[in-house]
Amino acid sequence: MNISYNWLKEFVKTDWSENQISELLTDLGLEVEGIQHYESVQGSLSGIVVGKVLTCKQHPNADRLKCTTVDVGEDEPLSIVCGAPNVAKGQTVVVAKVGSTLYPTDGNSFQIKKSKIRGEESQGMICAEDEIGIGKSHEGIIVLSNAIQAGTPCREIFELVNDKVFEIGLTPNRADAMSHYGVARDLRAGLLQKKNQCELISPSVSDFHVETRNNQIRVDVVNKEAAPRYCGVRISGVKIEASPDHIKNRLLAIGLQPINNIVDITNYVLHELGQPLHAFDAAKIDANLVKVQNCKEGTLFTTLDGIERKLHADDLMICNGNIPMCIAGVFGGLDSGVSEDTTEIFLESAYFDPVSIRKTAKRHGLNTEASFRYERGINIEFTDYALKRASLLIKEIAGGEISSDLIDEYPTKKEPKQILISYKYINNLIGVVLPPETIKRILISLDIQINNVTETAIGLTVPSYRVDVTRPADIVEEILRVYGYNNIPIADTLKISLPHQKDLDFNKWESKVASYLIANGFFELYNNSLTTPSHHQNKADFVKILNPLSTELSVLRSHLVYGALESMAHNINRKQHDCRFFEFGHSYFRTDMEYHQKKWLCLSLTGTQQPNHWLGNRYENDFFMLKGFLESLFLNLGINVITLPFSDPRYKEGLKLEVNSKNIGHFGLINLNVFENISINQEVIVAELDWSSIVKMAENVSLSSKKISKFPSVKRDLALLLDEHISFEDLHTLAFQTERKILQSVQLFDVFTGNGIAKGKKSYALSFSLQDATKTLTDKQIDKIISKIQNQFELKLGAEVRSS
Repeated sequence: MNISYNWLKEFVKTDWSENQISELLTDLGLEVEGIQHYESVQGSLSGIVVGKVLTCKQHPNADRLKCTTVDVGEDEPLSIVCGAPNVAKGQTVVVAKVGSTLYPTDGNSFQIKKSKIRGEESQGMICAEDEIGIGKSHEGIIVLSNAIQAGTPCREIFELVNDKVFEIGLTPNRADAMSHYGVARDLRAGLLQKKNQCELISPSVSDFHVETRNNQIRVDVVNKEAAPRYCGVRISGVKIEASPDHIKNRLLAIGLQPINNIVDITNYVLHELGQPLHAFDAAKIDANLVKVQNCKEGTLFTTLDGIERKLHADDLMICNGNIPMCIAGVFGGLDSGVSEDTTEIFLESAYFDPVSIRKTAKRHGLNTEASFRYERGINIEFTDYALKRASLLIKEIAGGEISSDLIDEYPTKKEPKQILISYKYINNLIGVVLPPETIKRILISLDIQINNVTETAIGLTVPSYRVDVTRPADIVEEILRVYGYNNIPIADTLKISLPHQKDLDFNKWESKVASYLIANGFFELYNNSLTTPSHHQNKADFVKILNPLSTELSVLRSHLVYGALESMAHNINRKQHDCRFFEFGHSYFRTDMEYHQKKWLCLSLTGTQQPNHWLGNRYENDFFMLKGFLESLFLNLGINVITLPFSDPRYKEGLKLEVNSKNIGHFGLINLNVFENISINQEVIVAELDWSSIVKMAENVSLSSKKISKFPSVKRDLALLLDEHISFEDLHTLAFQTERKILQSVQLFDVFTGNGIAKGKKSYALSFSLQDATKTLTDKQIDKIISKIQNQFELKLGAEVRSS
């Protein structure tokens, strides 16, 4: 939010510099993030002075140029070549001296240099309006009054405006400070605390009166809950034209482009007092009836930006009878606004329900200055005051007369908040004892009314514009920010309570696993839990946000995979093709009407294992690479995991992970065709691990040990021809069912299909490791075990032993 230093000083008269005020506002909680310099004329006419034309002769080498000598208040006059048709001897003119920079109204800036024009020396430039940025005329040079002395800086004779603009990072709770008047209220309180006596000056509306009642407009507020207060007045005989410079400069300083005098005044009062206003062309209100109501679901309405929108049944509308003219508090309509032909207006000032306005604005993807304020809560008691202020400005600038009574539909007055707070509570929360007189002085400076005072407590009435002050703790915050956080001494001791840790220590295990993954080349991701509905395959189970920031962030994620893929695509598009990522995060889903969340660890790999290695990029980050990482990870956690077949449309192929028949996750090759708007042209392997279950298991792992056998292990290999549907898991399970004591491990070291292998078949090469803890195995024992395993493979799985 931008706040003008000059504008602010209209409400609080102070000689404090912009830097001093910036520091004070920041201390008060209105953090000034920067100060910008505004100039109504860029460059502030630096180096541009008044000159007297002493001589003016025809240029000897150019018909359209004149050679002049000009007195600019220096020892010697300047020789200047000028092409203006109206230049003449004896004129008082505007001269840009050598070294000055001009900022034309249209075009780029340039510096004046000493030069020769068609052989004649020129030591400056005699300027037109558009050349120095004070107007658009280029018909000839500016001719000034001869009474002005030569050498006078032009910044002293033209009405230039220089201003400093505070960029305030306003927090959402400070709706009261969304205007210059609101910031001035806080500034006054801060200055009073600094012993700098000052008053808050409010714009006067005492001259407001109705001149004629010939053009009354009726107002019917149908939805009184969404519009607790609605004010309006008709002004006839206005003339639509450009605003005067003082209004334009105020708006330009804070970053707003002037439009016309009526619209500019509504914006002016909005930023002055914080009350949004809207001006309708009164001639387009056919029945002289304004209705504040909801329209039917699906009603079409074209807004000022030319977009036709379908209205929701909950959208509050301002209607011409039953014809919508404006989305209340959000955006005006294309056909009801002020135009060049407008001669009378209906000026609206209202208080709309913040929740209703926010839902409507987000529903239509609109974010306007009005909705920004209505959503946070404006001052309901300022509604009629702001209307009178704007009406008087319109009469002053656009002419016309107030031709109807001021309509004020306010059936149920909003009562201010009453709070009783004890001195003990204040001092305990702050941490130091503040004198009661100091507390009362601060509260009074903040317009918080003191109703009654006892020795131990104080009864208060909070002003209506402080919608964020509802509890005793809020009162303490108000006292503290004005008193000054920096004035609270830092205690020598720190008093804290250390709770007994009963829950699982997720941080410990996350740190341990993260260290392992980072050591193996992984990078940690932090993706947003808010996502778009298009990321969900099952639309019925996702969790919707009741009040979303946008349609792209309207649901909670049901898995972490989409975020990992988006991060990979982002990196791949920037030539980072080799990625290893991990993320700890929650997924959210619902079953019937119950909502659930679950903690996951998601690993994702793509690209090569060792990019730019001198041996070449021979190995990909493939399925088995991730399987190896997972095996090592679970070994570190002391968890024994088995893998089983797994089917999911998001995966081309994969395995699930089980511990004691409990599913703790899965991993596999991603089917990228399932995921919308993801452009990745390389294989991606992902693991989704149930982190909550894994931590529970890791917490309960008991350490055990066993002796290392002094007898050697033996390996035997077996090449098998199998049906295509037989998995390694089938072979692995059957082998251990056949031999439980001596068989130590079964490894798959080769898979082959294609030439020499019948259709529907595949070749597996297995390696068996055998070891007896009590004796050395003989060849006869080994052959007997391998033969038994082979027979079971042939009998139960239809395997054939390959001899070559």
